[in-house]
Amino acid sequence: MLGTGIYVAQLAQEAIPTFLLLPLLFFTSSFIAFSIGSSWGTFGIMIPLALQIAIALELSEPLFLAAVLSGSVFGDHASPISDTTVVASMASATDHIDHVRTQLPYAILTAIIAMVCFFAAGLFLL
Repeated sequence: MLGTGIYVAQLAQEAIPTFLLLPLLFFTSSFIAFSIGSSWGTFGIMIPLALQIAIALELSEPLFLAAVLSGSVFGDHASPISDTTVVASMASATDHIDHVRTQLPYAILTAIIAMVCFFAAGLFLL
């Protein structure tokens, strides 16, 4: 690797409180997955980075992995350009945008709950 994880870990250690790392990873993974419409693509980008940060800062690797995985899956689920969203709307013979609009409130609610839980995990478990 290019040492990106170690570099980001050094920046994060100086600039970001530790308890905010998990919600930040969740949000970043969500944003990337929503933008590209792929949870698997986001896994490939974020997992090596997040695990290198966790190792460099000697923090919980499973929690960092959980933040990346759940953020990626949320972003993929909520994205209108995701293959699973397109296939689901086609299979149910509904308008694609209507399908996205109806699933978004449930997805956002669970994302808020996950963000709060990652914030709590950052406060109490890291």
